[in-house]
Amino acid sequence: MNKFLIISFSLLFLYSCAETDNDFNINIPSTSEVETLIEHSKEFEKTVLSYDTPGGKIHFAIGFGIANSIMVEGENGNIIIDAADSVYEAEQIYSLFSEKNNNPIKAIIYTHNHGDHTFGAAYYVKSQNEKPQIIAHEDTDYYVQRIMGILNPIITSRSTRMFGTSLPEKDVINVGIGPNLSVSKSPTGYVRPDTTFSDILKLNIEGIELELYHAPGETNDQIFVWLPKHKALMPGDNIYKTFPNLYTIRGTTHRDVKGWIDSIDHMKTFEPEYLFPSHTKPIIGKETIQDALNIYRDAIQYIHDQTIRLMNQGLYPDEIADIVKLPKEIAESPYLYEFYGTVRWSVKSIFNGYLGWFSGNPSELDPLSRREKALRISDLAGGNDMLLEKLRFAVKEKDMQWALELSDYLISLDLFTDEVKELRIEALIYEGSRSSNPNKRNYFLTSAFELNGIVEDISLLDRTSEDLLHHISIDTLFDVLSTRFNPEEEFDNNYKVCFSFSSGIQKNITIRNKVAVISNNIDGNCDLKIISEEIEFKKTLTGLSSPVAQIASGDLIVEGSSSEFLIFLSKFR
Repeated sequence: MNKFLIISFSLLFLYSCAETDNDFNINIPSTSEVETLIEHSKEFEKTVLSYDTPGGKIHFAIGFGIANSIMVEGENGNIIIDAADSVYEAEQIYSLFSEKNNNPIKAIIYTHNHGDHTFGAAYYVKSQNEKPQIIAHEDTDYYVQRIMGILNPIITSRSTRMFGTSLPEKDVINVGIGPNLSVSKSPTGYVRPDTTFSDILKLNIEGIELELYHAPGETNDQIFVWLPKHKALMPGDNIYKTFPNLYTIRGTTHRDVKGWIDSIDHMKTFEPEYLFPSHTKPIIGKETIQDALNIYRDAIQYIHDQTIRLMNQGLYPDEIADIVKLPKEIAESPYLYEFYGTVRWSVKSIFNGYLGWFSGNPSELDPLSRREKALRISDLAGGNDMLLEKLRFAVKEKDMQWALELSDYLISLDLFTDEVKELRIEALIYEGSRSSNPNKRNYFLTSAFELNGIVEDISLLDRTSEDLLHHISIDTLFDVLSTRFNPEEEFDNNYKVCFSFSSGIQKNITIRNKVAVISNNIDGNCDLKIISEEIEFKKTLTGLSSPVAQIASGDLIVEGSSSEFLIFLSKFR
């Protein structure tokens, strides 16, 4: 039986290599423009660094996937801060940590919700005799569920491009904050936190004094960890050795830039002697750390303040992005090279965060459709043949951004011929191969490979496991169901299916006005009633079990017509 609803909790698509009839071969040139990016790879060469701090030993694993993992030694047990991007990487890291100190892991701290910090946690849970305490901000699980739920398909595809996951290994220089993303190498190992806090949490684990502070920045749930005896601070993703991702092109909720500045100011007050970021190398020495924090927060404030100043003068976001540049004395800091975020993307995000998507230009409030605009551009060019000629000329002259925009018009006109595709691929390769920003480089090159059919979005690596499903809320799955309902499917209005789980949770889905309305009570007026264990229904929805087999085995009881229930599920494909 095919899956009725595909919900994958992987962060990335796995692309399959495919033969193509296209004779246009992709060859990524080596260019001098990326020499600084190649040099930047030294910032995360794979190793474990160890430090004897005033409060005890701290071990720092870097170069394993994207995010660093940190182990703090305690009296009879140790603490892990950030659990790596996969069970695969966590296992490698822990084997090296164990050589330093093999005491059991008593706690795992997530600095924030991103998968490269959380998806390796299951390895530690399985490898220890007693389950470690999982500590995070109170909003962390909400954001994890959101990414693994309703936003998973679009975040997955955009993340794949941004991190270059489907590119040949030789063509990925790095991803700006680490060598590569490894989440696809093993099942997702997220474990839901069991200890959470709002603003401040102080505790002692195995003699390690810990102070955890909410510190909004790269994410709203971001925290930093202060070890007063060690004089060591773990800032999460609020500082690393590259210009910060005030906006990420894979897509994100608005990042509170002003809050980010305030969080760095808060970190400065502790005057740490050791700074262990979750990306790139540690910073050692009180003065060196203060200088790094100062220039980092000043750069963020400069972009914020100048964007707001020009917004208040009535300038549009694209105009502001062309104007705002970091002052020379800031821009030349090694902590602010644009190896991850960029100033221009940040400006647009700040504008959108304060004023929303509307630029203020009345012509952009209800613009022409893509197709209608393409028709007008074609007319201005002298017809479709002339538009194609302009594209050929742009590529010949290496005016590649204009070539990409011209190809957009031809695509909108349903003129995506083999020649247009090859010209677009050439423009993407040219622009991508010359970008020293790996996010842009990987996104452009992956888009070119996709167009050429060298990688095809034909299989989604389902890294969902039954273990993971225990950490996924049933509410998350019902939220996903509502967003997957296709209103074009015919269904009786006010048709209701009720779900009763042995945990005591009750849900119902009512199809009303072309909307799948979810509620948490059953009033008895149900067209169908489903009785099941939560885990069994989760397995049905994620494809780990066939609904037909579950009905036959009695794991899923349908009060009413079983075939009608299967038809109902099919509306959520």
